[in-house]
Amino acid sequence: MKLNCKEDIIQLTPLWKGERFDDGRPKVPDEILQRIKKTTIEEMWAPLVRLGYNYQHETSLKRSNPSVPTIVGRAVTAHYLPTRPDVANYLMQYGHEEEGRKGNFNQWPLEDLQKDDFIVIDMFGKVRNGCAWGGNLTTLIYTKTGVGGLTSGGVRDLDQIVGIEGSQFYYKGYDPTPFREAMLVGINVPVKIGEAVCMPGDVVLGTEAGIIFVPAHLAEECVIDAEKTHVRDIFGFQRLHEGKYTAAQIDSAWELCMWEDFAEWFPNAPEADEYRHLDFSKELADARAGIIPGRPVVRGEGETTRW
Repeated sequence: MKLNCKEDIIQLTPLWKGERFDDGRPKVPDEILQRIKKTTIEEMWAPLVRLGYNYQHETSLKRSNPSVPTIVGRAVTAHYLPTRPDVANYLMQYGHEEEGRKGNFNQWPLEDLQKDDFIVIDMFGKVRNGCAWGGNLTTLIYTKTGVGGLTSGGVRDLDQIVGIEGSQFYYKGYDPTPFREAMLVGINVPVKIGEAVCMPGDVVLGTEAGIIFVPAHLAEECVIDAEKTHVRDIFGFQRLHEGKYTAAQIDSAWELCMWEDFAEWFPNAPEADEYRHLDFSKELADARAGIIPGRPVVRGEGETTRW
């Protein structure tokens, strides 16, 4: 066995066709990460749901730094279970003797973190005696990644964590107890955070609203969809302020006249400058054919679903 197995990671992420890290994780390009950082949870959620990915977001966690509105990173995952002595003793011995690891289970996933990584820990909801990080390890994480991390368990030294300027750590709860009675069973394996599934290499978007895990192979497709939603919202808000359309019109599947209005506005509006790379020709053609843009079905009677 290996706690961090490159072959397993590649096998579990076969739809990713791009560059990979040395550990096998998909390496979504920096440019895609920065575009995702400008989106919202809702904007990334909608295309994922349309593609059948219904368990990618979690909104129940607390966060350490409200002054950092949005973070983005590439997931490094770690899976913990309650301690079972025979297994824990073997894993500790194996890690030290076969893989050359130092220290305790909570330190091992941090050894190879790099810039723009985001550590995602499945601590099975354990807060008391489940605090994988305190002030020291969160400082280490931020120093290596420039981002932060997430645990479905607890954190300690919260006063120190909130003082790490620029960082963002998501966590279930606070407790002064240290890391006890939990064992690491895998690094860069599938993990469950609340109701969400995270894979190694997923793009993690964190906002005030929560966290969403975007599969690497869908990152570019989803951010294009999210950007289209965003610029349509800019247009929609403007038209609402002008009183040209009602809220029901803007918030429903757009009528053809609205799409044609948007098609005239988009190439010229200063507010749309950073979205000029987007192509709405298919959406406009679909609208003219009576198809809800972005969905391969003809608009049904009474259809109001926009996303």
